[in-house]
Amino acid sequence: MLFEDRGDAGRRLAERLAPYAEERPVVFALPRGGVPVGTEVSRFLGAPLEVIVSRKLGAPGQPEFGIGAVAPGGVRVLNERAVRALGIEENYLERVSAYESAEVERRLKLFRGDRPYPDLEGHTAILVDDGLATGVTARAALLALRRINPRRLVLAVPVCASQTAGLLRSETDDLICLLAPTDLEAVGLWYRNFEQTSDEEVISLLEEVHRSTEQ
Repeated sequence: MLFEDRGDAGRRLAERLAPYAEERPVVFALPRGGVPVGTEVSRFLGAPLEVIVSRKLGAPGQPEFGIGAVAPGGVRVLNERAVRALGIEENYLERVSAYESAEVERRLKLFRGDRPYPDLEGHTAILVDDGLATGVTARAALLALRRINPRRLVLAVPVCASQTAGLLRSETDDLICLLAPTDLEAVGLWYRNFEQTSDEEVISLLEEVHRSTEQ
C-alpha cells in the first residue's frame, strides 16, 4: 500500500483513530511533515491541532546520523549505544543539545507564537507524524507530552519501521501504525508524493484549523 500524499495518509489514519473522538482529544503534529497528516486527523476528530517540536542530535561530522533528540521542557533522549560506539564526549553532547534546544524554541515561537499549551487534564493527546524510521524525535516528543499529564497518550503514524514500533510501544498508551515494514529504507518511499512541507504551509494549516475550531 502506498499513500498518495500526506493528506491521504492523514485521512486513512484518522479512520483508525475514530474511537478516540469521544475522549476530548488534542492532536499534536511534529512539523513539518506531520502537520498535513495531523490536519486531516484533527478535522476528522473535530479536535484542536497543536505542534510540538523535537530536534534530532546529529553525530560529529555526520549530522544526518541521529544520536538522540531534544524536545520542549528540557527533554533529551540519547542513543547510548551509538554515543559509546562513536566515543562522543559530554562536551559535544552539551553543545549540540544547547544548539538544537534553541532551535526548538525558535520553531515553537514561529509556529505557535506566545500561546501556552492547552491544559491536557482529562484529554487524550495524539502525537502524529508522517512516518518514523528510528523514531528518536518522536520518543523525545512523547516524553515532553507525558510531562503535560494527558489522560492518555497515543502515537499515530501512517508508516513506521517495525523495530521502531516495538521500541516506542512502551512509551505510549496506544500506538497506531498503518504500515510497519521490516525494511522501511526511507519514509518517502511509501508515498507517491512526498514533497517537502514548508514553514509557510505549516503556519497556514495551523491557522486554518484554529479558525475552524474556534467557530
